[in-house]
Amino acid sequence: MTRFGLQLPNFTLGVPDSELFSRVVELARAGEESGFSSLWVMDHFYQLPALGGADQPMLEAYTLLGALATQTSRVQLGTLVTGVTYRNPALLAKTVTTLDVISGGRAILGIGAAWHDIEHEALGFEFPAVKERMDRLEEAVQICRAMFTEPAATFDGRYSRVHDARNVPRPLQQNGPRIMIGGSGERRTLKLVAQYADLCNISGDAPTIRRRIEVLRSHCRDVGRDPEEITVTRLASLFVTGSDEETAQIRDLIVRAAGAEAAAGYNVGREDEIVDQVAELIDAGVDELIFNLPLADPDTIKRAGTLLTSRFG
Repeated sequence: MTRFGLQLPNFTLGVPDSELFSRVVELARAGEESGFSSLWVMDHFYQLPALGGADQPMLEAYTLLGALATQTSRVQLGTLVTGVTYRNPALLAKTVTTLDVISGGRAILGIGAAWHDIEHEALGFEFPAVKERMDRLEEAVQICRAMFTEPAATFDGRYSRVHDARNVPRPLQQNGPRIMIGGSGERRTLKLVAQYADLCNISGDAPTIRRRIEVLRSHCRDVGRDPEEITVTRLASLFVTGSDEETAQIRDLIVRAAGAEAAAGYNVGREDEIVDQVAELIDAGVDELIFNLPLADPDTIKRAGTLLTSRFG
Protein backbone atom coordinates (compact mmCIF):
# COMPACT_ATOMS: atom_id res chain seq x y z
CA MET A 1 0.00 0.00 0.00
CA THR A 2 1.37 3.40 -0.94
CA ARG A 3 1.83 5.81 1.94
CA PHE A 4 1.81 9.58 1.93
CA GLY A 5 3.67 12.03 4.13
CA LEU A 6 3.13 15.71 4.84
CA GLN A 7 6.04 18.10 5.26
CA LEU A 8 5.49 21.49 6.89
CA PRO A 9 8.11 23.65 5.14
CA ASN A 10 7.41 27.09 6.54
CA PHE A 11 5.91 28.95 9.46
CA THR A 12 4.94 32.15 7.69
CA LEU A 13 1.30 31.58 8.57
CA GLY A 14 -0.09 35.08 8.97
CA VAL A 15 -0.59 34.90 12.72
CA PRO A 16 1.22 36.47 15.70
CA ASP A 17 4.08 34.51 17.22
CA SER A 18 1.88 33.74 20.22
CA GLU A 19 -0.53 31.85 17.93
CA LEU A 20 2.07 30.21 15.72
CA PHE A 21 2.17 26.81 17.40
CA SER A 22 -1.61 26.56 17.55
CA ARG A 23 -1.70 27.15 13.80
CA VAL A 24 0.94 24.49 13.19
CA VAL A 25 -1.13 22.05 15.26
CA GLU A 26 -4.12 22.76 13.03
CA LEU A 27 -2.05 21.90 9.95
CA ALA A 28 -0.64 18.75 11.53
CA ARG A 29 -4.05 17.52 12.62
CA ALA A 30 -5.50 18.25 9.19
CA GLY A 31 -2.81 16.05 7.70
CA GLU A 32 -3.40 13.22 10.16
CA GLU A 33 -7.18 13.36 9.81
CA SER A 34 -7.04 13.23 6.00
CA GLY A 35 -4.83 10.15 5.83
CA PHE A 36 -1.22 11.30 5.74
CA SER A 37 0.81 8.66 7.60
CA SER A 38 3.89 10.73 8.42
CA LEU A 39 4.64 14.33 9.39
CA TRP A 40 7.97 16.01 8.67
CA VAL A 41 9.66 19.33 9.38
CA MET A 42 12.93 20.73 8.08
CA ASP A 43 15.90 20.80 10.42
CA HIS A 44 17.03 24.34 9.75
CA PHE A 45 17.51 27.39 11.96
CA TYR A 46 17.08 29.89 9.12
CA GLN A 47 14.28 29.68 6.59
CA LEU A 48 15.53 28.74 3.14
CA PRO A 49 16.01 31.47 0.51
CA ALA A 50 13.25 30.12 -1.75
CA LEU A 51 10.77 30.52 1.12
CA GLY A 52 11.78 34.00 2.16
CA GLY A 53 15.15 33.58 3.84
CA ALA A 54 16.45 34.30 7.30
CA ASP A 55 13.94 37.02 8.16
CA GLN A 56 11.06 34.52 8.06
CA PRO A 57 10.08 32.45 11.13
CA MET A 58 11.68 29.04 11.67
CA LEU A 59 10.96 26.77 14.64
CA GLU A 60 13.57 24.36 15.97
CA ALA A 61 12.75 20.93 14.64
CA TYR A 62 12.95 18.57 17.59
CA THR A 63 11.28 20.88 20.10
CA LEU A 64 8.45 21.21 17.60
CA LEU A 65 8.20 17.47 16.89
CA GLY A 66 8.07 16.69 20.60
CA ALA A 67 5.22 19.15 21.03
CA LEU A 68 3.40 17.79 17.97
CA ALA A 69 3.77 14.27 19.35
CA THR A 70 1.40 15.29 22.16
CA GLN A 71 -1.12 16.76 19.70
CA THR A 72 -1.29 13.82 17.26
CA SER A 73 -1.87 10.12 17.75
CA ARG A 74 -1.03 8.20 14.58
CA VAL A 75 1.41 9.96 12.22
CA GLN A 76 5.09 9.10 12.31
CA LEU A 77 7.31 12.08 13.10
CA GLY A 78 10.70 13.06 11.73
CA THR A 79 12.98 15.65 10.23
CA LEU A 80 13.58 15.80 6.52
CA VAL A 81 16.41 15.89 7.25
CA THR A 82 18.75 16.69 10.15
CA GLY A 83 22.09 18.10 9.07
CA VAL A 84 24.88 15.98 10.48
CA THR A 85 26.86 19.13 11.31
CA TYR A 86 24.29 20.50 13.76
CA ARG A 87 24.36 17.95 16.58
CA ASN A 88 26.72 15.55 18.26
CA PRO A 89 25.57 12.09 17.04
CA ALA A 90 25.10 10.70 20.55
CA LEU A 91 22.97 13.71 21.49
CA LEU A 92 20.97 13.21 18.31
CA ALA A 93 20.36 9.55 19.20
CA LYS A 94 19.18 10.62 22.67
CA THR A 95 16.92 13.31 21.20
CA VAL A 96 15.26 10.96 18.71
CA THR A 97 14.87 8.29 21.41
CA THR A 98 13.11 10.85 23.61
CA LEU A 99 10.82 11.72 20.69
CA ASP A 100 10.07 8.01 20.29
CA VAL A 101 9.09 7.72 23.95
CA ILE A 102 6.97 10.88 23.93
CA SER A 103 5.17 9.86 20.72
CA GLY A 104 4.48 6.27 21.72
CA GLY A 105 6.91 4.81 19.19
CA ARG A 106 6.40 7.09 16.18
CA ALA A 107 9.85 8.65 15.69
CA ILE A 108 11.98 8.42 12.54
CA LEU A 109 15.57 9.66 12.38
CA GLY A 110 16.06 11.58 9.14
CA ILE A 111 19.65 12.63 8.56
CA GLY A 112 21.83 13.98 5.75
CA ALA A 113 25.17 15.63 5.05
CA ALA A 114 23.87 19.23 5.49
CA TRP A 115 24.18 21.99 2.92
CA HIS A 116 22.88 25.42 3.99
CA ASP A 117 26.20 27.21 4.46
CA ILE A 118 24.55 30.55 5.30
CA GLU A 119 23.15 29.37 8.61
CA HIS A 120 26.36 27.51 9.44
CA GLU A 121 28.33 30.72 9.08
CA ALA A 122 25.76 32.83 10.94
CA LEU A 123 25.33 30.48 13.90
CA GLY A 124 28.87 29.23 14.25
CA PHE A 125 28.53 25.65 12.99
CA GLU A 126 31.49 24.20 11.19
CA PHE A 127 30.83 23.58 7.50
CA PRO A 128 33.59 21.28 6.26
CA ALA A 129 34.05 20.10 2.69
CA VAL A 130 31.52 17.66 1.32
CA LYS A 131 33.78 14.60 1.72
CA GLU A 132 34.19 15.27 5.43
CA ARG A 133 30.46 15.87 5.84
CA MET A 134 29.76 12.53 4.16
CA ASP A 135 32.32 10.82 6.40
CA ARG A 136 30.69 12.40 9.45
CA LEU A 137 27.30 11.20 8.20
CA GLU A 138 28.55 7.62 7.95
CA GLU A 139 29.89 7.74 11.49
CA ALA A 140 26.74 9.37 12.85
CA VAL A 141 24.34 6.74 11.51
CA GLN A 142 26.51 3.98 12.98
CA ILE A 143 26.50 5.66 16.40
CA CYS A 144 22.75 6.26 16.32
CA ARG A 145 22.02 2.68 15.27
CA ALA A 146 24.25 1.36 18.04
CA MET A 147 22.60 3.56 20.67
CA PHE A 148 19.15 2.50 19.46
CA THR A 149 19.92 -1.22 19.60
CA GLU A 150 22.73 -1.87 22.11
CA PRO A 151 22.54 -1.50 25.90
CA ALA A 152 25.98 0.16 25.95
CA ALA A 153 27.37 1.44 22.65
CA THR A 154 31.03 1.95 21.80
CA PHE A 155 32.27 3.42 18.54
CA ASP A 156 35.57 5.08 17.67
CA GLY A 157 35.60 7.06 14.47
CA ARG A 158 37.72 9.83 13.05
CA TYR A 159 35.21 12.55 13.92
CA SER A 160 32.84 11.01 16.48
CA ARG A 161 33.09 8.49 19.27
CA VAL A 162 31.08 7.02 22.13
CA HIS A 163 32.38 4.79 24.91
CA ASP A 164 29.99 2.51 26.80
CA ALA A 165 27.18 4.96 25.99
CA ARG A 166 23.87 4.26 27.77
CA ASN A 167 20.60 5.38 26.21
CA VAL A 168 17.91 5.04 28.88
CA PRO A 169 14.95 4.93 28.52
CA ARG A 170 15.22 2.72 25.48
CA PRO A 171 13.33 3.50 22.26
CA LEU A 172 9.85 2.04 22.21
CA GLN A 173 10.18 0.71 18.67
CA GLN A 174 11.83 -2.67 18.34
CA ASN A 175 15.37 -2.08 17.03
CA GLY A 176 14.82 1.64 17.52
CA PRO A 177 13.51 4.35 15.22
CA ARG A 178 14.04 3.75 11.53
CA ILE A 179 16.83 5.73 9.93
CA MET A 180 16.30 7.75 6.77
CA ILE A 181 19.26 9.09 4.80
CA GLY A 182 18.26 12.02 2.63
CA GLY A 183 19.92 12.86 -0.67
CA SER A 184 20.22 11.55 -4.20
CA GLY A 185 23.99 11.37 -4.68
CA GLU A 186 24.48 8.20 -6.65
CA ARG A 187 28.07 7.36 -5.73
CA ARG A 188 28.20 8.02 -1.98
CA THR A 189 24.78 8.87 -0.54
CA LEU A 190 22.88 5.95 -2.05
CA LYS A 191 25.76 3.66 -1.10
CA LEU A 192 25.36 4.76 2.52
CA VAL A 193 21.63 4.05 2.22
CA ALA A 194 22.41 0.51 1.07
CA GLN A 195 24.82 0.01 3.95
CA TYR A 196 22.95 1.58 6.86
CA ALA A 197 19.48 3.03 6.23
CA ASP A 198 15.89 1.85 6.47
CA LEU A 199 14.58 4.63 4.25
CA CYS A 200 16.00 6.90 1.58
CA ASN A 201 14.63 10.17 0.33
CA ILE A 202 15.36 10.95 -3.30
CA SER A 203 14.12 13.63 -5.64
CA GLY A 204 13.19 14.06 -9.28
CA ASP A 205 10.59 13.08 -11.83
CA ALA A 206 9.64 9.48 -12.56
CA PRO A 207 12.47 8.66 -15.02
CA THR A 208 15.04 10.16 -12.65
CA ILE A 209 13.58 8.27 -9.70
CA ARG A 210 13.63 5.02 -11.65
CA ARG A 211 17.32 5.46 -12.49
CA ARG A 212 18.26 6.34 -8.93
CA ILE A 213 16.43 3.32 -7.56
CA GLU A 214 18.38 1.10 -9.94
CA VAL A 215 21.61 2.68 -8.66
CA LEU A 216 20.47 1.98 -5.09
CA ARG A 217 19.75 -1.63 -5.98
CA SER A 218 23.21 -1.95 -7.48
CA HIS A 219 24.75 -0.69 -4.24
CA CYS A 220 22.59 -3.17 -2.31
CA ARG A 221 23.92 -6.02 -4.43
CA ASP A 222 27.47 -4.86 -3.76
CA VAL A 223 26.99 -4.94 0.03
CA GLY A 224 24.75 -8.03 0.14
CA ARG A 225 21.60 -6.16 1.16
CA ASP A 226 18.05 -6.95 0.07
CA PRO A 227 16.80 -3.69 -1.53
CA GLU A 228 13.26 -4.56 -0.45
CA GLU A 229 14.34 -3.78 3.11
CA ILE A 230 14.66 -0.10 2.16
CA THR A 231 11.63 2.17 1.86
CA VAL A 232 11.98 4.61 -1.02
CA THR A 233 10.48 8.04 -0.33
CA ARG A 234 10.32 11.11 -2.51
CA LEU A 235 9.76 14.73 -1.39
CA ALA A 236 8.11 17.32 -3.63
CA SER A 237 5.92 20.40 -3.50
CA LEU A 238 2.31 19.77 -4.45
CA PHE A 239 -0.07 22.28 -6.03
CA VAL A 240 -3.60 21.03 -6.71
CA THR A 241 -5.14 23.51 -9.13
CA GLY A 242 -8.67 24.28 -10.20
CA SER A 243 -8.08 24.97 -13.89
CA ASP A 244 -5.65 24.54 -16.74
CA GLU A 245 -4.92 28.27 -16.60
CA GLU A 246 -3.96 28.09 -12.93
CA THR A 247 -1.77 25.07 -13.64
CA ALA A 248 0.07 26.93 -16.39
CA GLN A 249 0.59 29.98 -14.20
CA ILE A 250 2.04 27.98 -11.30
CA ARG A 251 4.31 25.94 -13.56
CA ASP A 252 5.61 29.12 -15.14
CA LEU A 253 6.36 30.61 -11.71
CA ILE A 254 8.21 27.45 -10.65
CA VAL A 255 10.31 27.35 -13.83
CA ARG A 256 11.27 31.01 -13.43
CA ALA A 257 12.09 30.55 -9.73
CA ALA A 258 13.79 27.15 -9.76
CA GLY A 259 14.66 26.36 -13.38
CA ALA A 260 13.20 23.81 -15.76
CA GLU A 261 15.21 20.86 -14.41
CA ALA A 262 14.18 21.46 -10.81
CA ALA A 263 10.59 22.11 -11.86
CA ALA A 264 10.35 18.52 -13.06
CA GLY A 265 10.40 17.47 -9.42
CA TYR A 266 7.23 19.41 -8.55
CA ASN A 267 3.69 18.08 -8.86
CA VAL A 268 1.24 20.59 -10.28
CA GLY A 269 -2.16 20.04 -11.86
CA ARG A 270 -5.85 19.42 -11.53
CA GLU A 271 -6.91 16.47 -9.38
CA ASP A 272 -6.97 13.95 -12.23
CA GLU A 273 -3.54 15.13 -13.39
CA ILE A 274 -2.10 14.77 -9.89
CA VAL A 275 -3.48 11.23 -9.71
CA ASP A 276 -1.77 10.36 -13.00
CA GLN A 277 1.53 11.90 -11.83
CA VAL A 278 1.42 10.00 -8.54
CA ALA A 279 0.61 6.74 -10.33
CA GLU A 280 3.66 7.22 -12.54
CA LEU A 281 5.89 7.77 -9.50
CA ILE A 282 4.52 4.68 -7.77
CA ASP A 283 5.17 2.69 -10.92
CA ALA A 284 8.75 4.01 -10.88
CA GLY A 285 9.22 2.45 -7.44
CA VAL A 286 8.36 5.07 -4.81
CA ASP A 287 6.88 3.55 -1.63
CA GLU A 288 5.98 6.76 0.18
CA LEU A 289 5.37 10.14 -1.42
CA ILE A 290 6.01 13.09 0.88
CA PHE A 291 4.49 16.39 -0.14
CA ASN A 292 4.65 19.91 1.15
CA LEU A 293 1.95 22.40 0.27
CA PRO A 294 3.56 25.84 0.62
CA LEU A 295 1.27 28.37 2.31
CA ALA A 296 -1.55 25.80 2.49
CA ASP A 297 -4.35 26.13 5.02
CA PRO A 298 -5.93 23.15 6.85
CA ASP A 299 -8.71 22.77 4.27
CA THR A 300 -6.21 22.58 1.40
CA ILE A 301 -4.21 19.94 3.27
CA LYS A 302 -7.36 17.93 3.92
CA ARG A 303 -8.33 18.16 0.26
CA ALA A 304 -4.92 16.89 -0.85
CA GLY A 305 -4.76 14.13 1.74
CA THR A 306 -8.24 12.89 0.94
CA LEU A 307 -7.49 12.89 -2.79
CA LEU A 308 -4.29 10.89 -2.40
CA THR A 309 -5.44 8.36 0.15
CA SER A 310 -8.82 7.75 -1.49
CA ARG A 311 -7.12 6.89 -4.79
CA PHE A 312 -4.05 5.06 -3.54
CA GLY A 313 -4.35 4.38 0.20
